[in-house]
Amino acid sequence: MQSTLSLSFSPSSSAAAVSRSNTTRFSLNTSTPLNLRFCGLRPQALAFNASGNHRSSQLPSRPRSQAISAALSANGSPPKSFDYDLLIIGAGVGGHGAALHAVEKGLKTAIVEGDVVGGTCVNRGCVPSKALLAVAGRMRELQNDHHLKSLGLQVTMLYNILVNLVSKFESIVLSIAVMAMEYWYLPHGRAVGRSDTRVSAAGYDRQGVADHAINLASKIRNNLTNSMKALGVDILTGFGKILGPQKVQIGSSDKIVTAKDIIIATGSVPFVPKGIEVDGKTVITSDHALKLEFVPDWIAIVGSGYIGLEFSDVYTALGSEVTFVEALDQLMPGFDPEIGKLAQRVLINPRNIDYHTGVFASKITPARDGKPVTIELIDAKTKEPKDTLEVDAALIATGRAPFTQGLGLENIDVVTQRGFVPVDERMRVIDSNGKLVPHLFCIGDANGKMMLAHAASAQGISVVEQVTGRDHVLNHLSVPAACFTHPEISMVGLTEPQAREKGEKEGFEVSVAKTSFKANTKALAENEGEGLAKLIYRPDNGEILGVHIFGLHAADLIHEASNAIALGTRIQDIKLAVHAHPTLSEVLDELFKSAKEPPEYSSSSGRLGHIQKPVVGNRWKETTDSHGMNSRGCIPEMLSFNVAFFKLICFS
Repeated sequence: MQSTLSLSFSPSSSAAAVSRSNTTRFSLNTSTPLNLRFCGLRPQALAFNASGNHRSSQLPSRPRSQAISAALSANGSPPKSFDYDLLIIGAGVGGHGAALHAVEKGLKTAIVEGDVVGGTCVNRGCVPSKALLAVAGRMRELQNDHHLKSLGLQVTMLYNILVNLVSKFESIVLSIAVMAMEYWYLPHGRAVGRSDTRVSAAGYDRQGVADHAINLASKIRNNLTNSMKALGVDILTGFGKILGPQKVQIGSSDKIVTAKDIIIATGSVPFVPKGIEVDGKTVITSDHALKLEFVPDWIAIVGSGYIGLEFSDVYTALGSEVTFVEALDQLMPGFDPEIGKLAQRVLINPRNIDYHTGVFASKITPARDGKPVTIELIDAKTKEPKDTLEVDAALIATGRAPFTQGLGLENIDVVTQRGFVPVDERMRVIDSNGKLVPHLFCIGDANGKMMLAHAASAQGISVVEQVTGRDHVLNHLSVPAACFTHPEISMVGLTEPQAREKGEKEGFEVSVAKTSFKANTKALAENEGEGLAKLIYRPDNGEILGVHIFGLHAADLIHEASNAIALGTRIQDIKLAVHAHPTLSEVLDELFKSAKEPPEYSSSSGRLGHIQKPVVGNRWKETTDSHGMNSRGCIPEMLSFNVAFFKLICFS
């Protein structure tokens, strides 16, 4: 696991300062990074309303290294003057975040992009996937007749109505009526939940859903481009190749750009294991799946990490049957075990999903000549054949690999490790001799420290702080992550097994506190009480080691815990925070309050003192929960609002 990193809060340098202190050698951090893959965008991505046509988002291959005749004689020495203060190779979320912060600091900045602005996140990752998941969420709401009835809502159930109308006639009339309903009411010709007459007849237009994802990616991509242009960032088109110290070739031409500092931010591509043949139609990666060119009746998903989980949520909501193929002995291996167990009970067991664990997909053959996709499974330990699956499609969700080939790293004596660029805790690149490469940094998926788009942006900002004279080290244990299933999963810091292992090594105890969404008024008003929040902390000093949430809007709730870890806030201090009632944020409020304070703060005479419950006024005398809200107050108001809002989105 990763060791805890410290944050430096030294005074910021002047915006125009570009001087740097002498380079100090740091040893390579050999700790294993948290291999999570999620994403986020800076607010500037939504600052413009520019629109543009959708462009192909297929990632082109980086061209092979070519001999350059121009300026090769001087490649071994840095130039005397520079075209830019900062040059960034890669215009994804990480590069964009670094560029905007560099301009804010007064640096003349350029960014190099060989594909399209926005990188994986915007064009082939978290942005279009959230569009599909938004559709999946609405479909689940419309399909859940029990949930709607519990709110007092009635949605026309065409299938049930037709059953009642024609019950007196011959069965053939019923069959014809149902077929007509499917053809006219459901644009794609498939009945969602036809086998269950309790489910409302909700339908979807496949192309319309796909267009929603495409249009969202196009909008965000244009917003990113316009935000950089508006701030004066030069966008250089072409693949960037490092020729030597502070020199980069742009594209296949002889154009060479110099910069005082260079950041590598080239991102990653889907990882496809050996033996798997991807045809982009029936055997696909997440890049292909996001286009939603078809919805298979039965799809196998290889890998049960966040990518596989999110796509299982989408496909099952749209009517597909899903089979997980997982190499490890349990599903969702990257999550806290307790959270993963609950998530499996809610997200997998009740849905049309089965799974095979402890097996490898040794060979996958696409569908052809009328034959289905075949998947040969072998035991993950013994490598003995286990089973063969025949499905309509297979999605390869086995993670991502760094996109670093063709960068010219050999010109500066840098050797990648499984494709990742080696860096120290300040994102400075390390050569094959363990020495720092002057003025060269690497952020994001390309360095493998934490494969999250918002982590890449944070790393880029940290680098800019350093090159403008302010030392800064990003605490990766404070970077949150989320899985946008229904309900959502979020996490920050260590899992319970990781924390206990760390405690054994360093000699401290670990305590755990939990709270349920069933005790939260807002969650109950939404009839979404299924969920759990878990706090892992040190009882001796109140340090927060990790927080994990499964439940309604978990991805939004995690940031209070993330900021607490980043700022070093302890349990005894955050207990005093005030949360609006009734809100989901009170899940975290109750979680922190349920933790035991360190001994020196537990008595009423301590520094912070004992936290007293507020006196409830006469207006809230007839209470319904620990916060004193009664039958005349906010609870019935929320219920009325939920019903009104649902009528608005369903019947307007």
